[in-house]
Amino acid sequence: MTNPILIELTRGPLVESVHTGALAVARPNGELQISIGDIARPVYPRSAIKAFQAIPVFETGAADALGYADADIALMCSSHSGTEAHATRAAAMLTRAGLTEADLGCGAHTPTNDDAAQHMLLAGQQPTQLHNNCSGKHAAMVGTCAHCGDAVAGYTTIAHPHQQRVVRVLSDMLGDGFDARRVGIDGCSAPNWASPLKDLARAFARFTTGDGLSVERGTIAQRIMRACFTEPTMVAGSGRLDTLVMERLPGQVFLKTGAEGVYCGAFPELGLGFALKIDDGNARASKAVTEWLIGSMLARTDAFGALGPIKNWRGTHVGDIRAADALKRGAA
Repeated sequence: MTNPILIELTRGPLVESVHTGALAVARPNGELQISIGDIARPVYPRSAIKAFQAIPVFETGAADALGYADADIALMCSSHSGTEAHATRAAAMLTRAGLTEADLGCGAHTPTNDDAAQHMLLAGQQPTQLHNNCSGKHAAMVGTCAHCGDAVAGYTTIAHPHQQRVVRVLSDMLGDGFDARRVGIDGCSAPNWASPLKDLARAFARFTTGDGLSVERGTIAQRIMRACFTEPTMVAGSGRLDTLVMERLPGQVFLKTGAEGVYCGAFPELGLGFALKIDDGNARASKAVTEWLIGSMLARTDAFGALGPIKNWRGTHVGDIRAADALKRGAA
């Protein structure tokens, strides 16, 4: 199946570039509200499912034992920008578990926040694993290992007890959409399992409503979402879509980006979950589809900067990023 064009970029009178992809919006029982493109093809959700990966941190009792506050919970769900606030928070999570940055297995990279990266460069500093956008997730993982008495070394391997906890959560959340054989290694070295968009959308609907989940897991899901709504800057960073949306629409949109053109989330008040994948992995397109979907589902005209005018270096309006007809028809 060939996926339709979801996003167009215009320049003057012409469409200059296009992005194809697929989108699913579903209820907790799997009933589809929107189905565009091949939503049955397994895709790697990447960082979009960090909220699911956080569930074992609570079910083992580690979150309470380590005194995780809302900012810590938001950070463990984040793909953060590597600012001092993010890195400091991750370091504090490790300290409470009696661990250090050296116990992380995510690797180091330059902060994605331009100001933070420039500050480090001018100061002659090298980024550490704390600046990795996944350091919050990893700090929570190793903290849980310490709490449970598991070996911290090797915690990112598929056979490790903690990753098997994650497997059990994902298997329950995704149902038939989960296949343990469809596993790859994420950029942060943690395992990542591919699932169809339709099942990811249903899983996020279950996550936001609690339908089909145990009372305990439903309560945990609400706690995780509440933390992200309370501390949205920890989930991403200043000016980024996840943060902007949850700052402006707390309780209405739960949102999480993933690498390679993935976005997932939920509309809690509507009881719906969604999942999308842009075929060429382009983030500008995944953000644009997400902004369009939010406006369509909530009947709002909020602008978050992913759709709309394209301006050149002189500030001249030279084109637009817009929803293509297939997206408009599907979300109508």
